[in-house]
Formats: sequence, structure tokens, C-alpha cells
Amino acid sequence: MAVVSDPIADFLIRFKNATRAQKETFSAPYSKMKEEIARILKEEGYLWSYEVTGEGQKRTISGKPKYLGSTPALTDLKRVSRPGLRQFVGAQEIPPVLGGMGISIVSTSKGLMTGHKARRENIGGELLAMVW
Repeated sequence: MAVVSDPIADFLIRFKNATRAQKETFSAPYSKMKEEIARILKEEGYLWSYEVTGEGQKRTISGKPKYLGSTPALTDLKRVSRPGLRQFVGAQEIPPVLGGMGISIVSTSKGLMTGHKARRENIGGELLAMVW
């Protein structure tokens, strides 16, 4: 088994690949950060549901991508901040995604939230990804 240097990017790409291949579900190794990202994706309408299974080190998170007919709700996504080059933004510097049609995921001092919510609460942080 290969060592993954960026587990968040691995989770997002598994989600993207599953939607492109029209899969019903996808799974990835569990972490609290991935669970929070899945929660945001579910709230914003990119996932039908997600669940955590297993115990201890063997926990996995599974997600069910949302489709509108045969068209996936996810068009594309981009990992912005990565282990080799962190991207921090202030509350007013959070970029709009596709003129407000997409979401940005920001890690703030109050937890993970969308860019809209972070701007509303006037909190900056690490810009993890943009989803549209």
C-alpha cells in the first residue's frame, strides 16, 4: 500500500473520479478533516449522504455522489492549499467560485466552513479547495 502525502487531495480526487465514472459510492480512509469536508459537500448538494464505518485504525468514510439524472452535481474541483504550498487568505480575499455558483472550503479557527460563511463571519484561514 502506498503512502499518501496529501490525504485531503486523495479524498477529493476519489470523489471526483467516482462522479466521472458514474459510481454509486466511493470510500477513503477516515479522518476528522475528511468527515468535515464530506459534511460540507452534503450540505451544499454535492453528496447524497456519507457514513463512517469500521473501528480504530480500520475506519473508512464512504460517500454517495449526487446525480441529476445521469449528470453529476460535481462538475470539477481544485485542491488549492497543499502540503508543499499552503494558501492562507483573509476574510475579504476568499475568491468567489464561478461567480458564486461553486463553493470554496476554508479551514478557519472555528472549524471547516464554506467561503460564503467565512466571509459572512469575517474569518480568514487556509483555502483548502474549490468545488463547482
